[in-house]
Amino acid sequence: MSVSLESLIREPIVDDREISVGTQLLSFIIVGGLGALGFVGLSSLMIGLRTPAPSWIVSACCYALMILPVYLAHRRFSFQSDAPHTHALPRYVGVQLCGIMLASLFSFVCYGVLGMPTMFAALLVIGLTSGVNFVVLRLWAFAGPR
Repeated sequence: MSVSLESLIREPIVDDREISVGTQLLSFIIVGGLGALGFVGLSSLMIGLRTPAPSWIVSACCYALMILPVYLAHRRFSFQSDAPHTHALPRYVGVQLCGIMLASLFSFVCYGVLGMPTMFAALLVIGLTSGVNFVVLRLWAFAGPR
C-alpha cells in the first residue's frame, strides 16, 4: 500500500491502561460486600413473606438470583473485562460452585478439625474462600482472549 493511502487509514485506538491488582481487589471486596448485603436483604424479605417453601430453599434461590448482577458488576468494575459473556459467565458460575465447596472444606477444617472460635473461623473461611475466588476470577474467568 502506498504511503499516501496508509496516511488515510486511522490507527485503532488501543486503551493500554491496565487496572492494578490493588484496585481490582478493592473493587472485588466492594462488589462482593454489596452483593452479600443484597443477598441478606433479599433473602430476609423473601423468607419474611412466609412462603410455603422451606427457608433454606428460598435462601438458595435468592443466592442464585444474586449471581447474575454480581457477575455483571465484577465484570464491569472489579476486572473491567471484555471477555465475551459466553466465555466468562459459565466460568464465573463454576467458580461460585467451587467457592461453595471450598467454603465447606475450610469450615470443616476450621470448626471440625481445629476447633476454632466461631467468629475467627468464619472470618478465616470468608477470607480464604474470597482470596481463592479473586485469583481464579482474575486469571481465568475474566481473562481476556490470549
